[in-house]
Amino acid sequence: MVGPGAPWRTAALVASTGSTQTDLVAAARAGEPAGMVRIAEEQTAGYGRLGRRWVSPPGAGLWLSVVVAAPRRRVGWVPLAAGLAVHDAVASLPGQARAGVGLKWPNDLMLGPSKVAGLVAELLVEQGVAVVGVGVNVTTAAVDLPPGAVSLAGAGLAVDRAALARDLLGALAARLGAVRDPDAPAAAAVAADYRERCVTLGRAVTVHLPGGAELVGRAEAVDDEGCLVVRPEGGAPVAVAAGDVVHLR
Repeated sequence: MVGPGAPWRTAALVASTGSTQTDLVAAARAGEPAGMVRIAEEQTAGYGRLGRRWVSPPGAGLWLSVVVAAPRRRVGWVPLAAGLAVHDAVASLPGQARAGVGLKWPNDLMLGPSKVAGLVAELLVEQGVAVVGVGVNVTTAAVDLPPGAVSLAGAGLAVDRAALARDLLGALAARLGAVRDPDAPAAAAVAADYRERCVTLGRAVTVHLPGGAELVGRAEAVDDEGCLVVRPEGGAPVAVAAGDVVHLR
């Protein structure tokens, strides 16, 4: 589907695997450096954020993981920058449906109210890398999708998966490369672009926090660490580093 290119050192396409993310986490822990890409036609045990199962039928989507060098500071921007890269790739597709594309914090790609792509990012501190997994529903049948999800085809977009893979890898290289130095102008541009495209900001939300607690309020900002800042009614703002966001009507 796609060959290696800068800054990707190796790219492998496999017919089927349990999870590209599991494969590359294991490879990185075994000492493989940044620059690896693994794309699967099918995943039998794909997963996303919070360990949720990601249905990955053969030939129906773009299922891939990459290993990237992780910044020493503001590592919270890695998953957000990766989500922005997916936004870049999908928003460049021809077709009117792309007008509704946006990011739900931290990195769910939305087409209107429906989720079309998701990401998972795992930091390996000892190795100094992050493994970022991306799942894009391209032609996934509606019966295989969870409630609230849609495929690009279901949204009226005709997609060449090979071209989408090339565009996505290029966007990942640019956006993730930009956040390696959090003081560089490119990192500031990533933050500004993310905030502009984040459809969570300004909305009433419920955030399901790790451990089972809930935070209800208005999403006011994404701070310099990549946290979502939520202000409960009558309360002080709270910076959320991890959680599952529900947009309220």
